[in-house]
Amino acid sequence: MAQFDLTVTITNIKSTDGKISVAVYDNSKDFLKFDKVFKAVSAPAEKGSASIVIEDLPKGTYALAAFHDQNNNDKLDTNFLGIPKEPLGFSIGKLKTFGPPSFSECSFSVTSDKEISIPLSN
Repeated sequence: MAQFDLTVTITNIKSTDGKISVAVYDNSKDFLKFDKVFKAVSAPAEKGSASIVIEDLPKGTYALAAFHDQNNNDKLDTNFLGIPKEPLGFSIGKLKTFGPPSFSECSFSVTSDKEISIPLSN
């Protein structure tokens, strides 16, 4: 089976603290469940933008969630209401006023090597 590389450019990074983490999901029922990630990749944070290559993805439909793990604790920190305290972003879909976008709003097909960009919100 063919495997492809997905280059993800994360933009709007405000500092070099911590790392940038990207989670790849391959279905809607597991989307945004941190224990159900299809593939996860991290890289040191770079002010401005950083590129992360996710290697060996089979042909399929995926959705990504990326966040700036500023304190390097391997999780997206939230307040007592569950609202994220660290910058995050999604492939294609945007963060809504009341919660994250759905898998279908963020999903895209991988049928060859591909590049996408994800701006982080603050």
